Amino acid sequence: MPTYIYETTDTKKPIRRFEVKQSMKDDPLRVDPETGEAVRRVISGGYGVHVPGGSVGPSVGTVGGGGCGSGCGCH
Repeated sequence: MPTYIYETTDTKKPIRRFEVKQSMKDDPLRVDPETGEAVRRVISGGYGVHVPGGSVGPSVGTVGGGGCGSGCGCH
């Protein structure tokens, strides 16, 4: 079950963030279940896996050569 980050939206108070585990099928919270304050879900970048030194494979190219192949214009 994913963990979502929410933050309070009352501009007269300091912003407070908290996390809630919810099903992806659940509607986003509109209020903090503990305080009743209005909240919104924060969009975050999540996390990924970083491979130091790059990777080698048919789908990613060779180390240091770019992963999308020649002729793409990115290198």
